[in-house]
Amino acid sequence: MLIRTAALTKEYPMGSTVVPALRGVSVEIGAGEFVAVMGPSGSGKSTFMNLLGCLDHPSAGQYWLGDQEISRLSGDELAAVRNRKIGFVFQHFNLLPRTSALDNVALPLLYGNMPPQARREQALKRLTQVGLADRLDHQPTQLSGGQQQRVAIARALANDPTLVLADEPTGALDSRTSVEIMALLQALNREGITIVLVTHERDIAAFAKRIIQFRDGQVVEDRMNAPDDAAAALVALPAEAAA
Repeated sequence: MLIRTAALTKEYPMGSTVVPALRGVSVEIGAGEFVAVMGPSGSGKSTFMNLLGCLDHPSAGQYWLGDQEISRLSGDELAAVRNRKIGFVFQHFNLLPRTSALDNVALPLLYGNMPPQARREQALKRLTQVGLADRLDHQPTQLSGGQQQRVAIARALANDPTLVLADEPTGALDSRTSVEIMALLQALNREGITIVLVTHERDIAAFAKRIIQFRDGQVVEDRMNAPDDAAAALVALPAEAAA
């Protein structure tokens, strides 16, 4: 089992009161799964994602990533886990603006003290994987929104992570480009990459193999899903067709 949480709880102090964001969440996610986490605003889905991404500590409960218990690690130890095992994809891409696609993808490798030539080769490999081998020297302003998100996905994969967390990855994209990005994530998942996606859009969640629904800090539904075959077929689109 890649991810296991047991009675995971997160509370935030608000003046003299305590606001519960997660209320004893117990979930298991296997290696190679593609899971969509859904729920309305305030449901706890983003808090859950932050805890899975080692961006915060739980108030109570346990979280294991592989055979390592994460919930009791120090801040520095959490940072090390993030760098080695987790890739992040964000709604607004978070690319360095005056930096080439190749250097944006290579950035996480710099933190791991990888030699320059090896960083370049790994970044090239990942950009090729997402269909952008011909955009290596382009800066974000020279790329479409869909291409920028592909760079961000390549960056998330740079360190060969155990887990990719995608937080509303299509939120800044038009409908067609959103479908193309989701089809790319499906293709990566078929290669064995574990993906946990946070979204509030049912048509985006439909691309996942499993849907976990949050409400009021608890899991209210956890079901398997049959991804849309028509959308999956868009994997076959040439890279240059992506907006």
